Amino acid sequence: MNKRKTNRSAAKRFKVTGSGKIVRRHSHARHIMTKKPRKRVRKLTTAALVSRADKRRVKKMLNL
Repeated sequence: MNKRKTNRSAAKRFKVTGSGKIVRRHSHARHIMTKKPRKRVRKLTTAALVSRADKRRVKKMLNL
C-alpha cells in the first residue's frame, strides 16, 4: 500500500501543538481592515483552535 500524502494546503494553514491540539488562523484578517473596529482586528490576529466538528477532517488531511 502506498504512503498517504499530506494535503499541502492544509499543512500550510494548520499547526499542531505539543499537546495535540490543532491551531488555525482567523478569517477576514487580510484586507479592508480600515472599516473594521480595532478591537475586532486585534482579536483576528490571535490563533484559534479548530472546532470539534472539523477536527476529524483536518486530521485526515494532515495524516494524524
